[in-house]
Amino acid sequence: MFQSPGAWSANSSNEVKVHFPMSRQLHSGRRAPIFVVALVVVVLATGCASVDFDYPRTQTTAFADTADTYLGRQIGDLEDKQPGTAGFYLLSDSLDSLAARLLLAKRAERSLDAQYYLITSDHVGFVFIGSLLEAADRGVRVRLLLDDIQTQGYDAGMAALDSHPNFEVRIFNPFSGRGSRVGDGLTDFKRINRRMHNKSFTVDNQVTIIGGRNIAEEYFAGREDVNFGDLDVLGIGPVVGDVGRMFDTYWNHRAALPVPAFAKMPEDPAKELEKLRERIAQAREEIGSTRYAAAVRKEVQDWIASDLSLYTWAPYQVVYDSPDKARASTAKDAASIVDPLREAIRGAHEELLFISPYFVPRKSGIESFRELKDRGLRIRVITNSLASTNHSVVHSGYAPSRKPLLKMGVELYEVRPDARVSGTRRAGNVSAEGSLHTKAFVVDRQKLFVGSFNLDPRSADLNTELGVIIESPELASLSVDWVDEALPRATYRVTLNDKGKLLWTGQSNGEPEIWTQEPQTGFWTRFNVSFMRILPIKGQL
Repeated sequence: MFQSPGAWSANSSNEVKVHFPMSRQLHSGRRAPIFVVALVVVVLATGCASVDFDYPRTQTTAFADTADTYLGRQIGDLEDKQPGTAGFYLLSDSLDSLAARLLLAKRAERSLDAQYYLITSDHVGFVFIGSLLEAADRGVRVRLLLDDIQTQGYDAGMAALDSHPNFEVRIFNPFSGRGSRVGDGLTDFKRINRRMHNKSFTVDNQVTIIGGRNIAEEYFAGREDVNFGDLDVLGIGPVVGDVGRMFDTYWNHRAALPVPAFAKMPEDPAKELEKLRERIAQAREEIGSTRYAAAVRKEVQDWIASDLSLYTWAPYQVVYDSPDKARASTAKDAASIVDPLREAIRGAHEELLFISPYFVPRKSGIESFRELKDRGLRIRVITNSLASTNHSVVHSGYAPSRKPLLKMGVELYEVRPDARVSGTRRAGNVSAEGSLHTKAFVVDRQKLFVGSFNLDPRSADLNTELGVIIESPELASLSVDWVDEALPRATYRVTLNDKGKLLWTGQSNGEPEIWTQEPQTGFWTRFNVSFMRILPIKGQL
């Protein structure tokens, strides 16, 4: 389908990473502790700043006339031959998913729209930004929409990109403090606690990628210590227009601000752009001769040799939250992704498979599982173990649900830290541990959801999310087959013994092994999680 030269020529989280120090009230006649004085200084310096959400900006929308682009000619009028459907290809392999993005960026001719929760300033982040910048240099209109959760220290770089005549950067719901963010947390927590968690990548309004991956080495098998197992879906046909309209809704929303509206602007953005180009070139040079780069180049070549037979055509529904969810004053009436997801789940007749790295069912959620079980459904849930999760605080919210779910017959599986993430062996990172980051569910082996939505309160109530429900027995069954094949070697099966105590069953050196406490964890890790269970924070997880 694609023909292009080689591709090598910015901490995952589902929660807000803001830490707020505790302080005592100041009493007259007493000397305030030094940390309280410092805190007051920080608040005075940063907490009184505000974000100008009325800053002027130009509304833009996705191009509709892109049929004459390379991608448009390759795809042609296939959507007319498959009425009511779109073409989908699952990107489960880490290197495959990176190669697809880089190659699509190289093939962009008119537009490139990228929307992410975070982009990290590591090698993959710089190479990714470099691919967008090269597209802009060719005359492609690039729109980059980022959440502000991990842009601290990025203002000069964002301003540099934004200074390019074909490259515009907008930040969703920015913090007012561009240095310390403590002030925002203390004075504007209700606002900054709501984040844009959507991920989309759309080229020439002809091809789109949505799913769970952010842009950082750990999402693409690039780390030597730990990598994330994740899932994206590449779509062609009418689904691309639906994702494009979603992107436009966010891009033109009041919460999406141009960089000059909030950032600490450099004196010479053009000079900063040259510095950024040098840093991108340095990153490419550092990684270019590695086994990892060679593996990605191989994937790019495989994509060049592929054709449209890769795609499965099926009915679908793009589902997402309104960006109004990001404001407490409008969230209650905002269109919610929860409604179509709940409808799809409640439509199950035989079985449900849930995959969620952050699984935190509240009491109402546990009752919903009970109602489904009472209808005779088989329900399986796959999530992270304490040893594999990158957020032990989230595990503290999940852990109390295990016994009631198991007692009603829900099957629980927890991913092992030594699970192999697809792509790590080819990338040369064979010793890296694995962590689950896929957000998906399958209904009756007939419908498949892929997206950014975690089964937790934060995705349901606070963050904005995006995904697609694909009505394809082929893709749904394929996904279940992948899971069934991986479960014995990649997870612990969690059960209850005859005394109602938790057991974890897995394999060790090919032999069955049973653990009576959280496997591959130490005392202090388990103690900390037990302590966090008593904190009133479940709604934030």
